Amino acid sequence: MKSALLVIDVQRALCEGEQASHAALQTVARINQAAGAARAAGAPVVYVQHETASCLFARGSDTWQLAQGLAPQALDHVIHKTTPDAFQNTGLKLLLDGLGVTDLVICGMQTEFCVDTTTRRAAALGYPVVLLADAHSTNDKPHLPAVDIIRHHNHTLPNITSFGPVIRAQTTAELRFSA
Repeated sequence: MKSALLVIDVQRALCEGEQASHAALQTVARINQAAGAARAAGAPVVYVQHETASCLFARGSDTWQLAQGLAPQALDHVIHKTTPDAFQNTGLKLLLDGLGVTDLVICGMQTEFCVDTTTRRAAALGYPVVLLADAHSTNDKPHLPAVDIIRHHNHTLPNITSFGPVIRAQTTAELRFSA
């Protein structure tokens, strides 16, 4: 087994200002901790950036940039996506195959959108997934606070068994990488 860490949409638009996700600074700190553990184990780290034609995620804009405080390194990888699914119309699967990755650790922003969709797609593609339970976030919605959305996904995604591969929710402190 060889793990990779996928860091999804940890961008300024979702971590700073009006659109900031719940506990964004703490989430970024835990993502940095997970990335450090991945690198120490020789596991690849892949940053996924969302982009659209709109101002919020326009490629090259200030809000499109990776969040301040995030600590990518020179050997880390970056993938750009235009849908909630980090695999759709991107080179992510080819990159992971080329690196010999067999399982994924997923964290990042917008729990109910891009984290959820990419987690499900990864399992459908045959990757066992660890969802970092304390390293994904979103913002409050009119119908549900962010903490409830996060809790819901930490409980729901691991109960999906129809894809075959296991999805587990673990905290950053519990995380162990295989390389």
